Amino acid sequence: MERLQSFGPIADENSKILILGSMPGVQSLLEQQYYAHPKNQFWPIIFALFEEPIEHEYEKRVRFVLKKGIAIWDVVATCQRKGSLDSNIKNETFNDFKNFYLAYPNIRFIAFNGVKAFELYKKGVGWLDAGPKEYRQLPSTSPANTIKLEEKLDKWKIILNYL
Repeated sequence: MERLQSFGPIADENSKILILGSMPGVQSLLEQQYYAHPKNQFWPIIFALFEEPIEHEYEKRVRFVLKKGIAIWDVVATCQRKGSLDSNIKNETFNDFKNFYLAYPNIRFIAFNGVKAFELYKKGVGWLDAGPKEYRQLPSTSPANTIKLEEKLDKWKIILNYL
């Protein structure tokens, strides 16, 4: 099984919130875009939080989150995985969060996109002194998570408190 490589972060000096996924899925890896699967609810949720119409062009989505003070990354740097399910992640390595937090000191809150991202962070990164002090595990935006969109959106509203 080949080794999969995650992407670099979407972040800038204005980023206050970091949203962490586990590892990009097959569709995202193919398109080299975060949350590229058409049934993933990440982008609809992000735009709904700000009561804005969803952008369909990826570059505009990236500019939108940066303008709102949101950074996006994944916990896993590389892994082996068949398909897109988090439960299939094996032999993972982790992104360098210590240097990330030094590079982006304004990040004060981490929102984990799902249980697996939170568990992997605890396992491979831990609670760094240099990192944010507040963390929240949110419902996964993956199509595999069958919670209704409205329920997910309600839980995701917490991030607005940190902007």
